Amino acid sequence: QVHLVESGGGLVQPGGSLRLSCAASGSMFSMVIMGWYRQTPGNERELVATMTFGGSTNYTDAVKGRFTISRDNTKKTMYLQMLNLKSADTAVYYCGAGPWTGVDSWGQGTQVTVSS
Repeated sequence: QVHLVESGGGLVQPGGSLRLSCAASGSMFSMVIMGWYRQTPGNERELVATMTFGGSTNYTDAVKGRFTISRDNTKKTMYLQMLNLKSADTAVYYCGAGPWTGVDSWGQGTQVTVSS
């Protein structure tokens, strides 16, 4: 497993932007898959975007065209650039990482609130 620390959340107006970061420490074998997930009260954690070590990406339909996931493997850091934010994007955002079998490590989460 790896240790993950998210940063960059906050309050933003609708249409605004934020950039989340996830700093990881541990074995790269445990970071083959890295991704962003989000959760709102009373709901299950849902996938936002994932990226493999090789650069393959996957996005949930709700964020396609607005969010961009990226990672710097040399720095063991992952990012989520969020543009044109909507109130529906309000959630706690979690960084996840794991081997090819799936995510097995989580960060503590960072709150993103989109409100006027």
